Amino acid sequence: MAINKTVEFMRSKLEGCKPKVGIILGSGLGQFADNVEDQIIFSYDELPGFPDASVKGHAGRIILGKVQGTEVAVLQGRAHYYESGKPDIMRLPIETLKELGCETLLLTNAAGSLRLEAKPGSVMLLTDHINFTGVNPLFGEPETSRFVDMVNAYDPDLRHQFHQAAITQNIKLHSGVYIWFCGPSFETPAEIRAAKILGADAVGMSTVPEVILARFFGLNVAAISIITNMAAGMSDKDLSHEQTMENASMAANDLQALLGEFLLNYKKT
Repeated sequence: MAINKTVEFMRSKLEGCKPKVGIILGSGLGQFADNVEDQIIFSYDELPGFPDASVKGHAGRIILGKVQGTEVAVLQGRAHYYESGKPDIMRLPIETLKELGCETLLLTNAAGSLRLEAKPGSVMLLTDHINFTGVNPLFGEPETSRFVDMVNAYDPDLRHQFHQAAITQNIKLHSGVYIWFCGPSFETPAEIRAAKILGADAVGMSTVPEVILARFFGLNVAAISIITNMAAGMSDKDLSHEQTMENASMAANDLQALLGEFLLNYKKT
């Protein structure tokens, strides 16, 4: 199996490193990996079964080491459902994190805001999600474990730790519900109006299948969106991936400060 080959290959080079926290970095957020000390780097290309991270702004590397004393495995980029049509495209990377010893998965993404007060350049801690795609990464899973409980999928204790980190770092941290559209086209204004009625606060093209997979593998989950644009129909600016990349840098320092403070005081059993 690919998972066995991947984990065996990585462990042969890890020199005793056993990460506790996995981190997946979204579009334009890869620079956080520069904070990892004692780096051990693997390209996705050299890991059997790992997907390509072909979207601009996703380096396609996994970096292991320490941040603020906590052992981490940082995935510098993700593969998206819209790249392959496979909702479980991130299954092997997440299962690999679990097999390497991770107990917690932190997810970051670039998202559009459905709330006027959460403007581009702000950060939002996710409290829940809406799967608007109709697909699931556990399609075809034969065991009864596929029936995953998604109540508190975004771990309340981890969310509390992030709010404390935001207070310490004097960062305004919004909270909200993320809605997953499959992409790659951006949403229509009508779809955004529907999403508002459903209770969404941010919109994006990733993260939700990773949360489902993480819970399937027994990982604790927290997720943060960097707001890179107002959602379709909420501003007069054209939506583009270039805008996403450009505006992600506006909140990159806040995200790095939040992650650093969180990892400095990280505790989870």
